Amino acid sequence: MEILRLFEAIRNPVLDTFFFLVTRLGEETLFILIGILFFWCINKKEGYYLLSVGLMGTVINQFLKLLFRVPRPWVRDPDFTIVESARAEATGYSFPSGHTQTAVGSFGAVARWHKEKVIRIICIVLCVLVPVSRMYLGVHTPADVIVSIIVALALVFGMYPFVRRSTENHNYMRILFGIMLAISVGYLLFVNLFNFPADIDPHNFESGMKNAYTMLGCISALWLTFEVETRYINFKTEAPWWGQIIKVALGFGILVGIKSGLKAPLHALMENTYLADGIRYFLMTVFAGILWPLTFRLFDRVKK
Repeated sequence: MEILRLFEAIRNPVLDTFFFLVTRLGEETLFILIGILFFWCINKKEGYYLLSVGLMGTVINQFLKLLFRVPRPWVRDPDFTIVESARAEATGYSFPSGHTQTAVGSFGAVARWHKEKVIRIICIVLCVLVPVSRMYLGVHTPADVIVSIIVALALVFGMYPFVRRSTENHNYMRILFGIMLAISVGYLLFVNLFNFPADIDPHNFESGMKNAYTMLGCISALWLTFEVETRYINFKTEAPWWGQIIKVALGFGILVGIKSGLKAPLHALMENTYLADGIRYFLMTVFAGILWPLTFRLFDRVKK
């Protein structure tokens, strides 16, 4: 708490605004957007890499939150104040930091993949600024962000050789997906079978339960995408600049439509609403990884 007190003492409106904007770079949707963008338009292997780091990071982060159930800094010390604009997104348990996990995982993976010095410097700066923003805003302790950094970097460096080597041997990706799927199933069993205390934070428990199903759906569909895409589709990421814009804008638009449009019907059909969310995210990932890329050949023909 001493470090958080130091940040509390130097707060001012300018820094409040700056770090609030910086911290948005650690939102969970970021790694999905970045991963899909790379998968569709830049480099499929890097897309698999970014999405794998992000999905696995979310599973581990949610597991640790529910396992340790550490309250937020202002709950532990009622005299401590936070930047109020950050309160709305700072729900549930504190340890470890989800924003830090996402930012370091996403930008760290980009830095690991690319050799260009400028790209690496920018990514490393962002990997530092987002964790600092979480402490400056008062929503996480140093322990929260340090553990998240360690987990994120372990995934970044641990997954990298599997994805790189999969160019010559696809079994490396199958091993990686198998490990991810096993951990995801383990987390699903944990949230359903563990004897949680009666005073568990309901918001964090609900979020953790939902993530158990959605991450399992995403990871399963990502593995299916890899098998189908490499064997039957093998789409090209190249397209004219305007084609890339249409590809991304229209693709994301349809993806958001699927996410919203399937929610009510699936919840109505499935007695377990969390299972409905898992199926919904499975179908969203199948669309993004298999169905939408089938249209990319149209852009190749136009380019020729």
